Amino acid sequence: MQKHVIMVCDHIHESGLKMLESQPDIEYINAADLPKDELLKVIGKADVAITRSSTEVNEAFLQAATNLKALVRAGVGVDNVDIEGCSKRGIIVMNVPTANTIAAVELTMAHMLSCMRAFPYAHNHLKLERVWKREKWYGYELKDKKLGIIGFGNIGSRVGIRAKAFEMDVVTYDPYIEPSKATDLGVEYTTNFDDILACDVITIHTPKNHETIGMIGKEEIAKMKEGVVLINCARGGLYDEEALVEGLKSGKIRFAGIDVFTKEPATDNPLLDLDNVTVTPHLGANTYESQYKIATQAAQQALDAARGISYPNALNLPIRENEIPEYAKAYLELVQKIGFLAAQANKGAIKSLRIVGEGEIGEYIDSLATFAAVGALKEALGENINYVNAEFVAKERGIDIQKEAVPSKGAFKNKVTVRLTTDNGVVEIGGTIFNDNVQRIVEINGFALDVEPKGRMILFKNTDVPGVIGDVGRILAEHQVNIADFRLGRDKSGMALAVIIVDNDVSEEVLEELDALEASVYVKYVIL
Repeated sequence: MQKHVIMVCDHIHESGLKMLESQPDIEYINAADLPKDELLKVIGKADVAITRSSTEVNEAFLQAATNLKALVRAGVGVDNVDIEGCSKRGIIVMNVPTANTIAAVELTMAHMLSCMRAFPYAHNHLKLERVWKREKWYGYELKDKKLGIIGFGNIGSRVGIRAKAFEMDVVTYDPYIEPSKATDLGVEYTTNFDDILACDVITIHTPKNHETIGMIGKEEIAKMKEGVVLINCARGGLYDEEALVEGLKSGKIRFAGIDVFTKEPATDNPLLDLDNVTVTPHLGANTYESQYKIATQAAQQALDAARGISYPNALNLPIRENEIPEYAKAYLELVQKIGFLAAQANKGAIKSLRIVGEGEIGEYIDSLATFAAVGALKEALGENINYVNAEFVAKERGIDIQKEAVPSKGAFKNKVTVRLTTDNGVVEIGGTIFNDNVQRIVEINGFALDVEPKGRMILFKNTDVPGVIGDVGRILAEHQVNIADFRLGRDKSGMALAVIIVDNDVSEEVLEELDALEASVYVKYVIL
């Protein structure tokens, strides 16, 4: 079995490493302790790389990474990744955007409370100087203060929810969200940035780009209230640091809570010389819980990418991210998995691929077709298939890609279906997304099912007669194959299709024994 090579370039939690080590089709290389010049000598072996902030994915890295097909940035920020350079080389770049959400939210609240009560200074006065002077440390309450939140995404919105629990009045500015996302939470939504500048406390939660660098500068600070409190636990450089220092020295800004700096490590930053600043060394993701989530999610993304199953949170897709709603992104990932599954279940030379988008999701049929083609062709052709070249490769090989958007006509508001025709026959698989982005396969070749598209699966079609399930269970038990889930679909013609999710790899011997059962029509083994 040819193994995919995944190289870990920076330190991640051991939970992610164990996931990679346990995969029989993966060659895992831990290069986290290598000097970066030595890393360049071995990165050429990698099909997929996992990096953090310590590795610069620059021109030198990309020139050395001759086999790289995907890169996972284990964290949110991709400031150290040359995304354009990766795109030119067909390398898909992914990040892990939500794993440290709660850690960043809670750190923001910690800085907010520390600033309002001067907590670190009162602590040091007593503990380090051994001075008991209560009258020196009068603070302010969060209750009834107005909080301005710049950016109301995963982190900003959760800060808003917690601030409401402190009985603060909350207003947000974010031109990239629907106002209802804020108003449904009892948060005021504004399109006038001056409404934010008029708040008692201001916190920023935006990505770092040409629009946001220095977005709070001298002019903006001049418009703020006397004694405003500023918080930045997002990215360094969103506040103009020179203007921030000036505002803190003058008293215009009463206090600031800063976790991120323009240049890091920030051991000589002038903010550290002021006595009205709480600072932390970029701790936004530094909780044990978030490190576990970052590592396991990054490892799973790397495994999916190495196998060509999907590329979750890809940042350089041939679609405009801000033009695709969240619900549609979930369907893009699902349809790629379905394409990959269909190609495994119907091995052979692909003749055609038909993609149907049913319901509102049909508006994105072109993107659905691209993602389905990546999944199917990656499995069938074993080449460097990506979102840019998938349809071109299909056309070059005479594979007919058909797409159709139709109104919703069944039990599901939205549904995607992939019909794959090879020289061995036809397989048709449909899927949908339930609440909270729960992916489900709901139909295989006309059999209604409810299957999570994940893990090792045996597809077993049989005549619907007594004793079959018992025979299947016996054979698997004899070979020490544990059943994790068993889903059954039946039709009116006397046929049944079982999808058996198992914990262990399944050998050819097991598949042959299952296929030898009198009731068997076919047995297929797929891995997602």
